[in-house]
Amino acid sequence: MLSPTINFQPLLKNELVIATPLEPADFDILYSAASDPLIWQQHPNKYRYQRQQFENYFKGAIESGGAFLVRDARTNEVIGSSRYSDYDAEKNTVSIGYTFFVCSHWGAGHNYALKKLMLDHIFQFVDRVTFYIGAVNKRSQISLERLGAIKTGEAETTYYGEAAKLDYIYTITKAHWYQLRKTITV
Repeated sequence: MLSPTINFQPLLKNELVIATPLEPADFDILYSAASDPLIWQQHPNKYRYQRQQFENYFKGAIESGGAFLVRDARTNEVIGSSRYSDYDAEKNTVSIGYTFFVCSHWGAGHNYALKKLMLDHIFQFVDRVTFYIGAVNKRSQISLERLGAIKTGEAETTYYGEAAKLDYIYTITKAHWYQLRKTITV
């Protein structure tokens, strides 16, 4: 459950991406972007391109209270989604995940641009961010390592309405992020 005192769905924008709060009316346009099987090839649920599987993903996103619809800032095309989840007030931590981008935007800086916006925003409120990445999702593992996240563990994770799968846990602390962000250009 996310905290009512933290805005987990602000408008986030830079020269590459625009992230707006995900709304129920966004289903069709986001599903259209997500319906390519290649997007999900390395994700924990390889079948999220199928409508029924994506409906579950989308329902979890809406109920999370922290999900974003991500657009290309230059073309306004819907290119993916991400979200904040698992806020823990006692540990002063939150997770970022459930991220996907359309294949045409892989390797072009959009993921880094979005993560930078999300990290800059959330580190106003928390001290640590975790990322749960499927053990088979090498592409996302490499991306997070390039961003500066450090692998800190492994866990069986149950995604919203899905079976448990092995995830690698990556972490970035606020102090580490403020050092790292000086070297990230977006």
